[in-house]
Amino acid sequence: MPSYEDALTLLHEWTKTDSLRRHAYAVEAAMGYYARSFGEDEVLWRIAGLLHDMDYEKHQTLDEHPYVGVGVLREAGYPEEVLDAIMGHAPHTGASRTTLMAKTLFAVDELAGFITAVAYVRPTGLEGMKPKSVTKKLKDKAFAAAVSREDIREGAEDLGIEMSEHIANVIAGMQADATRLGFSAS
Repeated sequence: MPSYEDALTLLHEWTKTDSLRRHAYAVEAAMGYYARSFGEDEVLWRIAGLLHDMDYEKHQTLDEHPYVGVGVLREAGYPEEVLDAIMGHAPHTGASRTTLMAKTLFAVDELAGFITAVAYVRPTGLEGMKPKSVTKKLKDKAFAAAVSREDIREGAEDLGIEMSEHIANVIAGMQADATRLGFSAS
């Protein structure tokens, strides 16, 4: 199986924009947090988070993303568990999310993007962020309107974790990598 360093190199080959790289890092951070919480392989889960959108910059259509990336990853020798999770993070693929990794990747993807948007409008970024401030912004449909609130709700539900706890977990994961995400460390 390719190493974490191989995965990071692959992400950088395929993804050139800082914003999409930071999204990959945010999802990776949340996946790492949950892997530790669930007693799973943290490196494997981080790789799934890191590479879930690796093809998005070049292949944004529904008939290409994430299919192109999964094909590249399969050829490179990534495990089926990672490929299944990446397929499952995109509802349009119809892939079922049967593993805990797949459920978690789906649950953290949109939420990590939303938390990033909230952090950008806060003077202290991720530092001191509480689930309550994220929940308040979720109710504002005009804020980060492209983020699917339904996917966020469904993801927490599929994990069986109450929404405010799920938000707190993703915030904690992201705070641990705050500098890498472009924010001051808390």
